[in-house]
Amino acid sequence: MARRLGSRNPRLARLRHLSRRRRRRVEDGAFVIEGPTLVLEALESGITLEEVFVASDVLAGDAASVRAVEAVRAAGVPRWDVDAGVLATAVDVVTPRPIVAVARIPEGSAPLHEADLVLVLDAIADPGNAGTLVRLAEASGVGVVAFGGDAVDPYGPKCVRASAGSVFRVPVAQGPTARLLDQLRAAGHQVWLTEASGATVYDQVDFTGPTAFVLGNEAHGVPDQLRAHATGSVSLPMEGHVESLNVAVAGSILCFEAARQRRAARAGRGEPDGLVG
Repeated sequence: MARRLGSRNPRLARLRHLSRRRRRRVEDGAFVIEGPTLVLEALESGITLEEVFVASDVLAGDAASVRAVEAVRAAGVPRWDVDAGVLATAVDVVTPRPIVAVARIPEGSAPLHEADLVLVLDAIADPGNAGTLVRLAEASGVGVVAFGGDAVDPYGPKCVRASAGSVFRVPVAQGPTARLLDQLRAAGHQVWLTEASGATVYDQVDFTGPTAFVLGNEAHGVPDQLRAHATGSVSLPMEGHVESLNVAVAGSILCFEAARQRRAARAGRGEPDGLVG
């Protein structure tokens, strides 16, 4: 049964802090999910929801919201009804969604050694890029996405939205980038840094074995000090006067090249290609 909250309720204050402050998310082990589609995907992906906030008029004709509310009820998640205007002030988004959930951050760091293909995001600063990279990681078969250095919070609201639900399903690791790369190499992975030019061309490398790609900060790229922790560097050759690509575009090219090579290798062995759908 839904219960109604007033604007000064401490639950809304906590929601506001979780939406805006990374430190609070880390301390509480919780993050915010916005919108009926993502709430449904979270439930279907096995994410634990602590509680759900629903705008008062959400059942007035929004079919997606109706489905989400019913799924929340069936799952036994506590639900709170809130005035739409009050809910809007509690989330960090220009266009508020009618349903907002507080979810548990999955416990523990994803085991890097168990993933055959890993994407390492070193100091990625834009949550939109980071979320897009998590989404393409799921689409291309990456086993773990590691957020290294000063990378954005994978469970920040903007990153969660940009991932379109993939962050619920793709295991995430976090830590100092050099330490992550050392762990990967110790586990037998080849670790490839990305550069704009001058390195080995990406499609001339065999990515069918355990592999990790390292993408650097949007403005500064991968720092030189990481070279000692990597197997080598790869580049994406470009025509015209283009100097670099968006980091999510570069990551997509690399991950799908690895996926292409692996499909070809499986086909050569007479194995299923592993694609779903």
